[in-house]
Amino acid sequence: MKRTVLYLSCLAALASCSATKDESRSNRTSTAPVPHNSVVECILYDGMTKTSQQLSTISSGSEVQVMDTVDAHFLKVRVTANGKTQNGYMYRTCFGK
Repeated sequence: MKRTVLYLSCLAALASCSATKDESRSNRTSTAPVPHNSVVECILYDGMTKTSQQLSTISSGSEVQVMDTVDAHFLKVRVTANGKTQNGYMYRTCFGK
């Protein structure tokens, strides 16, 4: 009897955790790019490694549209500079908390 109750409570706990995760993903209000200002001068890369090609240098205070939080270290961003729009990746440390 005790094993059955323990087993059922474990299943209920797992089910509630997975249901909460599904609900939080479906409650996203916006998937559009969010504008942010860089706080330091940073480099826009074409990939998510330090050896990736550098697309441009973004000066501090420039507006950058964050499209996705791809990685623990990088953000996928869109930058418009000199009338030219570029998509790439920047370090998270380029932005304030």
